[in-house]
Amino acid sequence: MNDSSKHRVRYGMVGGGEGAFIGQVHRMAAALDGELELVCGSFSRDGDNNRRTGERCSLPAKRVYADWQEMLEAEAALPADERMEMVAVVTPNHLHVEISQTALDTGFHVFCEKPVARDLAEALPLAERVAASGLRFGLAHTYLGYPLVWQAREMVRRGRLGAIRKIHVEYPQGWLGTRLESTGNRQAAWRTDPALSGASGAMGDIGTHAFGLAEFVSGHHVSELCASLSIHAEGRRLDDDGDILFRTAEGASGTLIVSQVATGEDNGLKLRIYGEHGALDWLQKDPNHLRFTPLSGPQQLFRAGIDQPGLETVALDRLRIPGGHPEGYIEAMANLYRDMARAIRSDESAAADGPGAVPGVPSLADGLRGMAFIETVLKSHSGTTKWTRFITPDASQGAQR
Repeated sequence: MNDSSKHRVRYGMVGGGEGAFIGQVHRMAAALDGELELVCGSFSRDGDNNRRTGERCSLPAKRVYADWQEMLEAEAALPADERMEMVAVVTPNHLHVEISQTALDTGFHVFCEKPVARDLAEALPLAERVAASGLRFGLAHTYLGYPLVWQAREMVRRGRLGAIRKIHVEYPQGWLGTRLESTGNRQAAWRTDPALSGASGAMGDIGTHAFGLAEFVSGHHVSELCASLSIHAEGRRLDDDGDILFRTAEGASGTLIVSQVATGEDNGLKLRIYGEHGALDWLQKDPNHLRFTPLSGPQQLFRAGIDQPGLETVALDRLRIPGGHPEGYIEAMANLYRDMARAIRSDESAAADGPGAVPGVPSLADGLRGMAFIETVLKSHSGTTKWTRFITPDASQGAQR
């Protein structure tokens, strides 16, 4: 690692203006460890919103740009030790690929919100751009930043559960129980608009989180599935509820349930994995506890904290404070930003799991698999066969079916 490793990585943000919840989450997470610095932004197409957001981020007016195209062009023209190094893309889905491709072509690393695109066909060309650029590309699957998610993954990898038999993951929300999109709510409006969100609603928005978490922790890969999608809010254009049965190439069966019309639920992401020797149970609303139930012996509760016994190194590396002081959502995303910053400063080549990949951060390959998941779900839902084979994302050959 060279002397440049000592500087804070300079980044700019596209999207995330006033009223966009996720933009502020990204800014707080990026600032947490002092390894990144927000130096510019194009936060909103609304000029007043854009200006106010820039002021609240303490940015000089000249580094708050009217649109993302202007930002990329102007930043590329600045001296190397002044311009941004990475772009955080926190816009609705329909802009993810265009902004990411242009940023890579202009010479900037990219950290992008999920899903990576509206559909698999739109996402595939991005793989070529990432490979050609030699730059880093990360995807903001925030839940994969939690320390005890990594603890669970490592316990599975080390064989503590034995052969995995069943995987259950669920993500219920209730905030779209009414047609909130018709009331002027911008977050609901773009998520239920096929032109902005893609061909799936709830399954694309939160189902990709559930799918990614299940595969990440279990180490298994879904090979076929049977999906049913529903629209419960009258007049809504995209699914707001879905149920999936799946099988993995490694021999497990599973269920994946998501809903945005589950009355009374907020963000109830939950993962349960059952093996021949034990089971794991993790709930995002209580992220600092992981329950392990061995086949023989007492149940164990792993607790987050740098001083807690029994935690694997991969979990401890993602913790900051002693047990009893809860770490949560912001810290999970901060782990992804921290790993992005360290990779950008490093002279080391990308990780073995594909071009642009950053150790510890969901990659473009993960993003393509998430898009293939959505496409397979839609194909299953509209088809007549009991089981639909998982579509394999292949950037060199297109989507294989």
